[in-house]
Amino acid sequence: MADEIQRLVLVTGPSGAGRSTAINVLEDLGYEAIDNLPLSLVPRLLDGPARPVPLALGLDVRNRDFSAANLIELIDRLVRQPGYAPEMLFLDCTTEQLLRRFNETRRRHPLRADGPPLDAILAERAMLAPVRARADVLVDTSELSPHDLKAELARWFDTAQGRRLTVSVQSFSYKRGIPQGVDMMFDCRFLSNPHWAPSLRALDGRDAAVQNYVASDPRFAEFFQRVRDLALFTLPAHLEEGKAHLAIGFGCTGGQHRSVTMAEKMADALAKAGWQVSIRHRELERREKAPAPGDDGLVTAPRTERAQGQTAVRGGAN
Repeated sequence: MADEIQRLVLVTGPSGAGRSTAINVLEDLGYEAIDNLPLSLVPRLLDGPARPVPLALGLDVRNRDFSAANLIELIDRLVRQPGYAPEMLFLDCTTEQLLRRFNETRRRHPLRADGPPLDAILAERAMLAPVRARADVLVDTSELSPHDLKAELARWFDTAQGRRLTVSVQSFSYKRGIPQGVDMMFDCRFLSNPHWAPSLRALDGRDAAVQNYVASDPRFAEFFQRVRDLALFTLPAHLEEGKAHLAIGFGCTGGQHRSVTMAEKMADALAKAGWQVSIRHRELERREKAPAPGDDGLVTAPRTERAQGQTAVRGGAN
């Protein structure tokens, strides 16, 4: 009877947090996706036999019958129906980031088109607070590109059978906070810092000179081997458990030299071992000029030609 249960994802969140992008991602994952559906029409849509594919519904505060109370009442009703498996996906974002997105795009806030964006953002956040508290999956998009959001949603909602495990290797700066969604994290701040070598300070961990400097630390070889062995030991178990994505993070003080070196070398080692690996250097991306956000506020930072060639490392058939 489990095959007759309709998987249903309700997607909402403050305007500009990435709901439209999330709906597109879920559609790419095989969901039947419908955006901007009035709450009053949801029961009619769900009337009848279960669909052969999971369903994703985008719910927007702009709809005339939207309210936190109505949405929570709908969720409670669906939970009581045995034929549905409803999940609430809430896309959140910091107030500061939402304000920046609206200012950069010069779009009017849908809640109060004629007023200051900040007032509308705060009012919408207050309106959605009870819904946020009921969320099954909460994703903060403040620091996520569309690619990052897709990877995060795939971890929660990918229903494909027989999929491969994708490994994401990331570098970051502890000064700017820990990245969202990292499963395994390693601190590289004990390694020799190229920042104090004048000839290396302006370079980053993708440069051979920087990598050689970091690798010359007598502790580097054993540290790298232990982390690699741990990853290779646990990755098959994660695959057996059904995970679609695993994120490994390396952090240092500035996110430019040591963590980048470790991420580069680890991605290469895991790819050579047959795993499908993507790589991201968060702080290096921040240094590049970002274009204006898209319709829902999310941006994709441009990469230099050199960075583009190292964004993804393709592994084998694991």
